[in-house]
Amino acid sequence: MPEKKNPSIKDPELYEELRDDGASKEKAARISNAAAARGRKDVGRKGGKSGDYDDWTVDKLKARTKELGLKGYSGKKKSELISMLRNH
Repeated sequence: MPEKKNPSIKDPELYEELRDDGASKEKAARISNAAAARGRKDVGRKGGKSGDYDDWTVDKLKARTKELGLKGYSGKKKSELISMLRNH
C-alpha cells in the first residue's frame, strides 16, 4: 500500500530531514512550509528566541506542555517533560 503524504507539507524532503533530526511534527511542518514559501536561506537566517529546554525551570516546562494541550505532565520529572515537548 502506498504511503500517505500530508498535503499540507510544502517541502516533504525538508520535513523528513527535520523529523529524522528529532524535531516534533509541528516544528518540522512549520519550518518546511516556511522554507517552501520564503526560501531556505531566509528561514535559516531568522533563528529562534527560545532557549534550550534544559535551561528552563520545571514550572516553565509544565506551563509550555499545558499551552500545547499535552496531557499527563503534572507528575513528570524535568527530563520527562523535556522529552514530551520534543516528541509531541
